Amino acid sequence: MTTKLEIPTAEGVFTAHYSQHGLARLDFPAAQPAVGKPKKETAALPAQISRWHRLTVDALNEALAGRAPRLLPPLDLSAGTEFQRRVWSALRRIASGRTRSYAEVAAQIGNPRASRAVGGACGANPIPVLVPCHRVLAANHAVGGFSGGLGWKRKLLAREGIAVR
Repeated sequence: MTTKLEIPTAEGVFTAHYSQHGLARLDFPAAQPAVGKPKKETAALPAQISRWHRLTVDALNEALAGRAPRLLPPLDLSAGTEFQRRVWSALRRIASGRTRSYAEVAAQIGNPRASRAVGGACGANPIPVLVPCHRVLAANHAVGGFSGGLGWKRKLLAREGIAVR
Protein backbone atom coordinates (compact mmCIF):
# COMPACT_ATOMS: atom_id res chain seq x y z
CA MET A 1 0.00 0.00 0.00
CA THR A 2 1.35 3.42 -0.91
CA THR A 3 0.27 6.95 -0.12
CA LYS A 4 0.23 9.33 -3.08
CA LEU A 5 0.58 13.08 -2.46
CA GLU A 6 0.88 16.03 -4.81
CA ILE A 7 3.66 18.60 -4.71
CA PRO A 8 2.63 21.77 -6.56
CA THR A 9 5.60 23.76 -7.86
CA ALA A 10 6.07 26.56 -10.36
CA GLU A 11 7.11 23.80 -12.77
CA GLY A 12 3.90 21.81 -12.37
CA VAL A 13 2.55 19.23 -9.94
CA PHE A 14 4.93 16.44 -9.01
CA THR A 15 3.49 13.33 -7.39
CA ALA A 16 5.23 11.63 -4.47
CA HIS A 17 4.47 8.01 -3.59
CA TYR A 18 5.30 6.80 -0.07
CA SER A 19 5.58 3.22 1.10
CA GLN A 20 5.86 2.17 4.72
CA HIS A 21 9.65 2.57 4.29
CA GLY A 22 9.86 6.06 2.76
CA LEU A 23 9.62 7.89 -0.56
CA ALA A 24 9.27 5.15 -3.17
CA ARG A 25 8.57 7.16 -6.33
CA LEU A 26 8.50 10.72 -7.59
CA ASP A 27 6.62 11.49 -10.81
CA PHE A 28 7.28 14.49 -13.01
CA PRO A 29 4.37 16.85 -13.64
CA ALA A 30 2.09 16.62 -16.61
CA ALA A 31 2.56 19.32 -19.26
CA GLN A 32 0.59 22.06 -17.44
CA PRO A 33 2.21 24.09 -14.62
CA ALA A 34 0.52 24.19 -11.24
CA VAL A 35 -1.75 27.09 -10.40
CA GLY A 36 -3.36 28.02 -7.13
CA LYS A 37 -2.80 26.53 -3.72
CA PRO A 38 -2.03 22.89 -2.98
CA LYS A 39 -5.03 20.66 -2.39
CA LYS A 40 -5.58 19.83 1.24
CA GLU A 41 -5.70 16.15 1.99
CA THR A 42 -9.11 14.98 3.12
CA ALA A 43 -7.92 12.07 5.25
CA ALA A 44 -5.52 12.49 8.14
CA LEU A 45 -2.08 11.27 7.24
CA PRO A 46 0.11 9.23 9.53
CA ALA A 47 2.65 11.52 11.24
CA GLN A 48 5.53 9.67 9.63
CA ILE A 49 4.17 10.22 6.09
CA SER A 50 3.51 13.90 6.87
CA ARG A 51 7.10 14.30 8.08
CA TRP A 52 8.49 12.53 5.01
CA HIS A 53 6.32 14.63 2.74
CA ARG A 54 7.54 17.90 4.27
CA LEU A 55 11.13 16.71 3.72
CA THR A 56 10.31 15.73 0.14
CA VAL A 57 8.68 19.08 -0.63
CA ASP A 58 11.66 20.99 0.79
CA ALA A 59 14.22 18.77 -0.97
CA LEU A 60 12.41 18.99 -4.30
CA ASN A 61 12.14 22.78 -4.09
CA GLU A 62 15.85 23.05 -3.28
CA ALA A 63 16.76 20.75 -6.18
CA LEU A 64 14.51 22.65 -8.61
CA ALA A 65 16.32 25.84 -7.55
CA GLY A 66 19.66 24.21 -8.42
CA ARG A 67 20.76 23.64 -4.83
CA ALA A 68 21.70 20.36 -3.19
CA PRO A 69 18.91 19.32 -0.79
CA ARG A 70 20.02 19.51 2.82
CA LEU A 71 17.79 16.67 4.01
CA LEU A 72 16.02 13.87 2.20
CA PRO A 73 13.24 11.66 3.44
CA PRO A 74 14.07 7.97 3.73
CA LEU A 75 14.23 6.60 0.20
CA ASP A 76 12.57 3.25 -0.45
CA LEU A 77 14.51 1.92 -3.43
CA SER A 78 13.59 -1.70 -2.72
CA ALA A 79 11.78 -2.10 -6.06
CA GLY A 80 15.12 -2.00 -7.88
CA THR A 81 17.51 -4.84 -8.53
CA GLU A 82 20.75 -5.05 -6.58
CA PHE A 83 22.59 -3.59 -9.60
CA GLN A 84 20.11 -0.71 -9.93
CA ARG A 85 20.39 0.10 -6.24
CA ARG A 86 24.20 0.22 -6.54
CA VAL A 87 23.86 2.63 -9.47
CA TRP A 88 21.32 4.79 -7.62
CA SER A 89 23.63 4.92 -4.60
CA ALA A 90 26.49 6.08 -6.86
CA LEU A 91 24.23 8.76 -8.36
CA ARG A 92 23.55 10.18 -4.91
CA ARG A 93 27.29 10.71 -4.49
CA ILE A 94 27.54 12.96 -7.58
CA ALA A 95 27.66 16.47 -6.14
CA SER A 96 25.35 19.20 -7.34
CA GLY A 97 27.00 21.06 -10.23
CA ARG A 98 29.03 17.99 -11.25
CA THR A 99 28.45 15.27 -13.83
CA ARG A 100 29.70 11.78 -14.58
CA SER A 101 29.50 9.68 -17.71
CA TYR A 102 27.67 6.36 -17.80
CA ALA A 103 31.10 4.69 -18.08
CA GLU A 104 32.43 6.56 -15.04
CA VAL A 105 29.46 5.43 -12.96
CA ALA A 106 29.96 1.85 -14.19
CA ALA A 107 33.62 1.97 -13.14
CA GLN A 108 32.68 3.52 -9.78
CA ILE A 109 30.40 0.58 -8.94
CA GLY A 110 33.10 -1.90 -9.96
CA ASN A 111 31.63 -2.97 -13.29
CA PRO A 112 33.45 -0.90 -15.98
CA ARG A 113 31.81 -2.74 -18.90
CA ALA A 114 28.28 -1.98 -17.72
CA SER A 115 27.80 1.56 -19.07
CA ARG A 116 24.67 0.56 -21.04
CA ALA A 117 23.24 -1.14 -17.97
CA VAL A 118 23.98 2.02 -15.96
CA GLY A 119 21.93 3.92 -18.54
CA GLY A 120 19.10 1.44 -18.03
CA ALA A 121 19.30 1.86 -14.26
CA CYS A 122 19.20 5.64 -14.67
CA GLY A 123 16.08 5.28 -16.82
CA ALA A 124 14.47 3.07 -14.18
CA ASN A 125 15.27 5.47 -11.32
CA PRO A 126 11.97 5.82 -9.42
CA ILE A 127 13.00 9.05 -7.66
CA PRO A 128 14.45 11.36 -10.32
CA VAL A 129 15.65 14.81 -9.28
CA LEU A 130 16.38 13.63 -5.71
CA VAL A 131 18.37 10.62 -6.93
CA PRO A 132 20.14 12.78 -9.52
CA CYS A 133 20.26 10.67 -12.67
CA HIS A 134 20.17 13.95 -14.62
CA ARG A 135 23.86 14.37 -13.69
CA VAL A 136 24.87 11.36 -15.81
CA LEU A 137 25.90 12.19 -19.37
CA ALA A 138 27.05 10.35 -22.46
CA ALA A 139 30.80 9.92 -22.96
CA ASN A 140 31.07 12.98 -25.23
CA HIS A 141 29.39 15.20 -22.59
CA ALA A 142 26.14 15.03 -24.57
CA VAL A 143 22.85 14.95 -22.71
CA GLY A 144 21.88 11.34 -23.48
CA GLY A 145 18.44 10.22 -22.29
CA PHE A 146 16.26 11.06 -19.31
CA SER A 147 13.04 9.59 -17.93
CA GLY A 148 11.48 13.04 -17.52
CA GLY A 149 12.46 14.12 -21.04
CA LEU A 150 15.53 15.92 -22.31
CA GLY A 151 13.98 19.32 -21.61
CA TRP A 152 13.86 18.49 -17.90
CA LYS A 153 17.41 17.15 -17.93
CA ARG A 154 18.75 20.30 -19.58
CA LYS A 155 16.76 22.51 -17.19
CA LEU A 156 17.99 20.71 -14.06
CA LEU A 157 21.60 20.77 -15.26
CA ALA A 158 21.41 24.45 -16.22
CA ARG A 159 20.10 25.33 -12.77
CA GLU A 160 23.15 23.61 -11.29
CA GLY A 161 25.39 25.66 -13.60
CA ILE A 162 26.22 22.80 -15.98
CA ALA A 163 26.40 23.57 -19.71
CA VAL A 164 25.72 20.62 -22.00
CA ARG A 165 25.43 20.07 -25.73
